[in-house]
Amino acid sequence: MTTVDTPATTSSIAQALRKLYFVRFAFQLIWAGLVFATASQLGPLGIALVVIYPLFDVGAAIVDARSSKAAGTPYGLYVNIAISTLAAIGLGVAGTAGVPGILRVWGVWAIVSGIVQLVVGVVRRRMGGQWPMILSGGISVLAGASFFMGAAAPNPMLTNIAGYAVLGGIFFLISALRLGRAAKGK
Repeated sequence: MTTVDTPATTSSIAQALRKLYFVRFAFQLIWAGLVFATASQLGPLGIALVVIYPLFDVGAAIVDARSSKAAGTPYGLYVNIAISTLAAIGLGVAGTAGVPGILRVWGVWAIVSGIVQLVVGVVRRRMGGQWPMILSGGISVLAGASFFMGAAAPNPMLTNIAGYAVLGGIFFLISALRLGRAAKGK
């Protein structure tokens, strides 16, 4: 797990996280809009969109891990990279089986990655700006269970995962704004 020791380290990590969280917010809103626009049919674009999301998460976790390495080994982020890589592969395979398969894989991924996000947020809480991440991790666990169970619904749809992305993006935005103080070294 990442630990934050010195004010200079905290400020540096907070600055990097703040930028990353703003990028994640923008990505998630754009991604959700595309999913809402294409959710009526699951074609190659829809499958590509559900695979791109965890791949973006992998990229974001790599950036986060590199930024946070000065404060200690970011094991939770490494776990997240592995989980999201497996999710991207699983979603690509599940996409050929239809929306229920996608929702099951997405649900499991949301549960596991939510637990990891919650743990990383708790470890980083002294840095500031992490309460939104802690809440988001907990909500991800609950949403993941909902997606998994919703796969058995009569007419499952991908629009729920788009809503999940918007909510997650809002949590990233709030956390980025709250990290402003830590990024200034206060």
